[in-house]
Amino acid sequence: MRRGGISVNVALWAIALFAVAPLAWMVSVSLMNPGEASSFPPPLLPHHATFANFVTLFASTDMARYLVNSFVLGTLATILSLTFNVAAGYAFAKLRFRGRDRLFRLLLTALVIPAQVAMIPLFLICKMLGVINSFAGVLIPSIASVFGIFLVRQYALSIPDEMIEAARIDGASEVRIFRSIVLPTLKPILATLATFSFLGAWSDFLWPLIILNDSRKYTLPVALANLSREHVQDVELMMAGSVVTLVPVLLLFLVLQRYYIAGLMAGSVKG
Repeated sequence: MRRGGISVNVALWAIALFAVAPLAWMVSVSLMNPGEASSFPPPLLPHHATFANFVTLFASTDMARYLVNSFVLGTLATILSLTFNVAAGYAFAKLRFRGRDRLFRLLLTALVIPAQVAMIPLFLICKMLGVINSFAGVLIPSIASVFGIFLVRQYALSIPDEMIEAARIDGASEVRIFRSIVLPTLKPILATLATFSFLGAWSDFLWPLIILNDSRKYTLPVALANLSREHVQDVELMMAGSVVTLVPVLLLFLVLQRYYIAGLMAGSVKG
């Protein structure tokens, strides 16, 4: 058993190093001098680490604006996702209404439809609403998702019906029950859903590219794609931009890691 455990640990460490190596090299290249990463063989570490690429990135581009755009959109998308997905997931789990199960099964069928298929009708809807080239248009797909509703519903099923019924007998309103009983119980899955929502909004490239045509409203992924066409040879500068894009979501994951893992583990057991 001990040899088997050692083998498993060695294999897991090898997989972890394989996954982390590109990220570590990205950070290393971002600290290199211009042109250093293009030498052969490419160096693993900078000869003289410098933050000049980050200075150039923020001084010569509107990277600060793009960073703020992505942060605002990611935060708003997370708030909207939590508000609507949690309410809908709880309703499908604990509230009784006509056609509830049929409607939920119909929603589940949308999981097999690629998101790209819905972009044309979604774009036409945004055009009719007059939200093209606006942050509101970017946020519309984040309002609710079938996956988010499913995730919350499966976790909410573990809430004892007796607890909710007792609160109703005591005269508590549905809003009071949702706020005082349901939300505290759903804390682990809320952190999981918040992480998914923020990461999805932060790293989304295709939809902001379609809906936005004003460069001042670009998010970080779109801005980096445009920047790469102008500075295709500036590998170090592009890596600095990638680090700027990666660090906020990495910090978010580290902060919410305990709740995130707890939500996944609880979902695997209770779902």
